Amino acid sequence: MRWLVGWSSAAAMPVQGAGDGGTVHPVGAQLLWGDPDPLWAVGDWRPDEVRVVQAAPFTRLAVLGCCGASDEQLRAGLFTARGGALRHLTAWPGSYTAVAQVGRRITIAGDLAGARPVFYTPWARGTAYATAALPLADLIEAQLDVSHLAALLACPETPEALGDRTPYAGVRRVAPGHALILRDGAREITGYEPTASLAVAAPQLEAAKAVDGVRDALVDAVRARLAAPRHAPDMPEPDPGPVPGMGPAERRAARGGPAPGIGADLSGGVASGTLALLAAGLPGAPGTPLGHGTAAGERLLAVTFNDLAAGGGHLREAELERARSIAANPRLHHVVVAAGEEALPYADLDIGPLTDEPGPSLVVAERHRRRLSAGSADHLVGHGARQVLDAHPARLADLLMDRQRRRLLRPVAALAKADGPSAYSLFVPFTVYRAARRLARTPYREGVREVASQLLERRFEDGTEGLAAVGGSQAAIGAVDASLAALAWCRPGPAARWLTGEALAEVSVRLHEAADRPGPVERPGERRARAALARHAADQRVFEQAAEVRSQRLHAPFLDNQVVRACRALPEALRVQPGARASVLRAVLAGAGVRELPPGWGAPSHASSTAAVRTGLRAAVDDLVALFDAPLLADAGLIEARVVRKALRGAAQGEPLPLDGLAELVSTELWLRRLLSRRGTCWTGSAAPRRRAVAAGVVPRPSL
Repeated sequence: MRWLVGWSSAAAMPVQGAGDGGTVHPVGAQLLWGDPDPLWAVGDWRPDEVRVVQAAPFTRLAVLGCCGASDEQLRAGLFTARGGALRHLTAWPGSYTAVAQVGRRITIAGDLAGARPVFYTPWARGTAYATAALPLADLIEAQLDVSHLAALLACPETPEALGDRTPYAGVRRVAPGHALILRDGAREITGYEPTASLAVAAPQLEAAKAVDGVRDALVDAVRARLAAPRHAPDMPEPDPGPVPGMGPAERRAARGGPAPGIGADLSGGVASGTLALLAAGLPGAPGTPLGHGTAAGERLLAVTFNDLAAGGGHLREAELERARSIAANPRLHHVVVAAGEEALPYADLDIGPLTDEPGPSLVVAERHRRRLSAGSADHLVGHGARQVLDAHPARLADLLMDRQRRRLLRPVAALAKADGPSAYSLFVPFTVYRAARRLARTPYREGVREVASQLLERRFEDGTEGLAAVGGSQAAIGAVDASLAALAWCRPGPAARWLTGEALAEVSVRLHEAADRPGPVERPGERRARAALARHAADQRVFEQAAEVRSQRLHAPFLDNQVVRACRALPEALRVQPGARASVLRAVLAGAGVRELPPGWGAPSHASSTAAVRTGLRAAVDDLVALFDAPLLADAGLIEARVVRKALRGAAQGEPLPLDGLAELVSTELWLRRLLSRRGTCWTGSAAPRRRAVAAGVVPRPSL
């Protein structure tokens, strides 16, 4: 895990120095600048990932991560930030964190999605900040915030319930799209993006211009990765030489290291396929400076994962066939990673690193690590494309608020056909339209209070009440049920049904308090889309930490600032159309010169992953039940162990239970066990904290 940390205080704190007995500094840190407001980079940062430009004494800018800006552009951004234009610090291609110092004023800009968050905490008559929460928790010897874990399980996509808290008491999070400004220890959080009015829609670009903007942003994002120095990973063991039945790639994967150069996922989906084709087609020197990864003119290693245990039927076969068609590009070197039961979800839960926060990705980390270990030192993934390009169902209410009723015809008709013909398909358009109109007319406070009441009364509908009123059966409900449930200001999460009444009551109190505060100026669809993106970006960060391969960097260009901005500029009328994501990415590739795409481009690809999750749950049910024999979540008063054990057995036997909710429970319990078994701290020195974070264990929350 890589992170940066620093602080600002009214009384200058000593930094690392020879013979200084009162020093406190992070373990294994690289000092970027010192007193009076020091900044460190901690972890295995590459030399090209840490850049510092200085215009004058105490006027400097540090950029950590993959940034496509030149040194001159960084200096220009520093001058504009000195005048208060913080948005310029987030406008360069790539994924990075920028820290600007102008005198005693420190500005740390978070990203738009939330994949590179900023955390802070009061400390030593000032404020300490970092890009990871656990080091700050160690610094202040924080205890576990059980109420935040309850909110994270009950309403994971609801900012009103989560607030700015983290799993560590006293450590706060800066919201996506905001910057933390420190002056002599005093802190201020300000947004750097313009906000739209709730009553009047923001001016929208023409569809063609908006798609061109997405193309330019994606091309710049991929080019920033291609222009960065290529790296050959340090292998822990030398190549043993020829092994019968194993080629160089298989031997390297067995030793646990990625390939030199750059690579990409190639799952057969539109997002990963778009990135692979863009990276293969853009100009640039392939391989590394030493000539690695340049065989036969190939410049990109494309990795396809083939799950032999979960199957997936004809849908998975179609995905593999599309991946093979894309890999026919002569500039792609295609590698298929086949795996059996050892790579199913929930496999090998007893191994893995401690992540900064809990997340559902913990249950599939080992599965993805097998795929990523066959990839390259810099590996492109298509994560985030669905969240930034697809329209959240709540955006249908935004169209009604703009009096664009005709734009609802195609998406509503597509929903009616999504689950196949049935006797109740005729009622689907009216049911969806009525739910969208109800959301458009529901005030924000009333919508939040309604969810608080649902938690208190333990009402966890699946969005099927509208069809049930007209005689719909459970078999006739599929994609419609998810869309109806999403047509609300906020909603309970899938794991909420297994929480105790006390935990739900505490989250309900949070929601009522949020409803009493001034409401947002965003529309319901826009707000729900931002919350869903923030949730996905947070889990993407957990995924990168949990599935990390030594000497490898994962790149998710769809979560870059400039790509998120370009996708938000897409007209809502274009977003809500069926197949919008595939059509936008097809236009992006056409603008980049790629016009021949395999048949079935844009077909859904979620069925095979759902089958894998259920198969993995069935194979690991005994271990999961044993995990909840004496769970820490029960010690904290969040769940009843017997209820969760019953749900695990029922889901393994095929009962219609929300599998993602069970994944959140398992991952949170797993994270708690790893956190409490941790030894040591992130800090050293005679003034360093004597105890690690959560050293007292899980302290039960006092009942209401």
